[in-house]
Amino acid sequence: MRPKKTRWIKCEPGERCFRPQCNSKTKLEGVILSLDEFEAVRFADWEGLSQEEIAGHMKVHRSTISRILKSARSKIADALVNIKAIKVEGGCCSVISGKKK
Repeated sequence: MRPKKTRWIKCEPGERCFRPQCNSKTKLEGVILSLDEFEAVRFADWEGLSQEEIAGHMKVHRSTISRILKSARSKIADALVNIKAIKVEGGCCSVISGKKK
């Protein structure tokens, strides 16, 4: 298998975990959203950037962004529909420091 190219992200990889409060008595299943998936969703859905613009920021090909977004949105939908927690961690990323774009 071909090694993954490093994705460049701006978001600091602190602890990010979201869980439904409505189902607190039972053990909750969860999904893992990688940092690059989180960053791609942030760029696309929060900042409204195109896939081409996101690819430039993350220094990968546009088709890679398309696959990352598809995976991320599928995980988020699974969590919302099936009442699961979302934890953001991991991925093959490097953090851009400072105010570079």
